Order: sequence, then C-alpha cells, then structure tokens
Amino acid sequence: MSNQLDEQQLTDFTDRYIAMWNEPDAEIRHKQIRELWAVDGAQVLVDPPQAMREALVALSFPIPTVEIRGYEALDRRVDRAYEMFVAPGAHVFAPSGQAVRLSANVIGLAWRMVNKADGAVAGGGYDVVALDGEGRIRWDHQYIGLV
Repeated sequence: MSNQLDEQQLTDFTDRYIAMWNEPDAEIRHKQIRELWAVDGAQVLVDPPQAMREALVALSFPIPTVEIRGYEALDRRVDRAYEMFVAPGAHVFAPSGQAVRLSANVIGLAWRMVNKADGAVAGGGYDVVALDGEGRIRWDHQYIGLV
C-alpha cells in the first residue's frame, strides 16, 4: 500500500477491516487478521469496557489502556467480539462515513454497530490506525462510544 493512500484504498481498507469483525467463519477471520495486521501489530482499547473501569475505580487504581498484541491475542479479541455482538444475530458492524488519511501512514475510521432488523445504531467507535510500510496495521487505537 502506498504511503499516499487514495480514497479507493481507504475504502478498501475500511471494508476489509469491518468485514473481519462480521466474518462468521473463525478460520477466515484469523486469515483476515494475518492479512490486515503486522506480525507484532496491536490493538489498543483506549477506553476499556465500563465494567473494567468501574472495578478499577472501586479499587482506586488508575484506568489503563488495554493492549492486544500479536496474532493469537488478536484472534481471541476478534473472536470474542464476534461471539458477543454479531453471532447472536441482532447486530452487525458497519463503517460510519468515509475513512480519512490523517498522515502518510495513519488512517482514521469511524464505525458503528447497527441492529440488523431496523438499522438502529446500538454502539460505535473510532479507530486511529497506523500502518507499516506494507500497509499492515502496526497500531490500532480504538475509542469505543456512540458516534
């Protein structure tokens, strides 16, 4: 992937990224992870899930970011998200607008989780993705919240 991503490359990347979260076949999901992420690539949940934040606050601990690094950890992360949100059949992930090139190798993309029956938005977020020289994800900083 070129360092100067054009609109079509941004769309293609976003489509591949979102498709991975919706893919019902675990083997295909794992293959997609290996195609999208660098070997040592990571996803960072900048704002961890509410239950984790509440437990840490109750213990007077600072709220950390959560880092998922490497293919096996990413497999577990994406599998669990699929099992929780897509597999039950009520929701699907979708892009929310056009991804943007923030710098030569950084992409910003918004996404949403929508109800399959009526398209109502149930959640969403924004990812800031840094790519390596081969166009694979080096860092994916994910911010979860309604968008």
